[in-house]
Amino acid sequence: MAIDKTQYDETKPHQVALLQLEIAAEKLGLDEGMKLKLQNAKRVLIVTFPVKMDNGKLRIFTGYRVQHNNTRGPAKGGIRYHPSVDLDEVKALAAWMTWKAAVVKIPFGGAKGGVQCNPKEMSKGELERLTRRYTWEIAPLIGPEKDIPAPDVYTNAETMAWIMDTFSTLHGYSIPGVVTGKPVAIGGSLGRNEATAQGCVYTIQEALKHLGMDMEKATVAVQGYGNAGSNAALIIHNFGAKVIAVSDSRGGIYNADGLNPKKVLEHKEETGSVVDFKEADTITNEELLTMDSDILIPAALENQITVENANKVRAKIIAEAANGPTTPSADDVLNDKGIFIIPDILCNAGGVTVSYFEWVQNIQSLFWTLEEVNDQLARIMRRSFWDVAAITKKEKVHMRTAAWMLGVGRVAEATRLLGIYP
Repeated sequence: MAIDKTQYDETKPHQVALLQLEIAAEKLGLDEGMKLKLQNAKRVLIVTFPVKMDNGKLRIFTGYRVQHNNTRGPAKGGIRYHPSVDLDEVKALAAWMTWKAAVVKIPFGGAKGGVQCNPKEMSKGELERLTRRYTWEIAPLIGPEKDIPAPDVYTNAETMAWIMDTFSTLHGYSIPGVVTGKPVAIGGSLGRNEATAQGCVYTIQEALKHLGMDMEKATVAVQGYGNAGSNAALIIHNFGAKVIAVSDSRGGIYNADGLNPKKVLEHKEETGSVVDFKEADTITNEELLTMDSDILIPAALENQITVENANKVRAKIIAEAANGPTTPSADDVLNDKGIFIIPDILCNAGGVTVSYFEWVQNIQSLFWTLEEVNDQLARIMRRSFWDVAAITKKEKVHMRTAAWMLGVGRVAEATRLLGIYP
């Protein structure tokens, strides 16, 4: 029986995550009890806490930590600081982390956290005080064997260092394994900063092979020039593709002859935006999404490609470095147009994969070279791409449905084997 997608509100990420699970569950033939188990988060924590601002006044912030599932291992997921953070978004991101870890066969469950704030309007001192207080509030839930945070939107290695230090202080000894994505000097892994982008490009390489396309003849547009987007542009440029457009929250730039991603990043670091880069024309984010390019990499926030603009998308490949950038209704349009989508829970799983490597290194107190990290990452991402591609061929479904089937199926099997206790 066809699923009625109109019952789900595509503007709400958690509704989208539930729809995705519904589609996978139907394809897999899961019973109602299993579906209910996988729909619901294991734990949801909402905290409100005070932070003293630089002007001496107190502000109250709201934060979240959601553990969606820990059947296959400790919960794992990033922490984001953004004005739009709410429980609906964090629950969706936690669920996507569950499926993502399962798709790449890493022994983690899914979690996510966030604080509703505007980091662009806060000083470094204010962000540190916010981070340490938020860590204190969620400390009962996190730990190397329970739930391991990592960076996400507007958080970084330094944020993770503050979390590690606060958590360690509460316990009286250093606990580097409580977070991943921290600085190398305090137990972080080489290659973690670029991992999401590196994994994304590895899947693009496999997609190009699958479609009989040449990387060195490919043109690329990147929406979002934060950690994932800027690194994806740098890496794919180094692999021979031509990056013709990039954007951030303030707008985009375009040069048909190709951009130098490193120079663009230097310009953004100096000015705060890619806009007004001298060697390019100004474009809008909407123009970037719908321009004539071989590869489109959405690396910003959710719901960027919708039913309203999907018909205008002209890329041959969409590689989702962001979480949830394409709505289900837009998926239908893109698939009808023959656009090849590398879905988020496969495409951007490089971050959680190298987070797993970092966690393993912390547990063993034995650290890997960058070459070892990238070799292992390439092996896992390439194997996972072809695992998903095999399901598309066997089940005659698109890549996103195949990825959901792979991830949900693995979690469902683990749930079945463990049973319900007591």
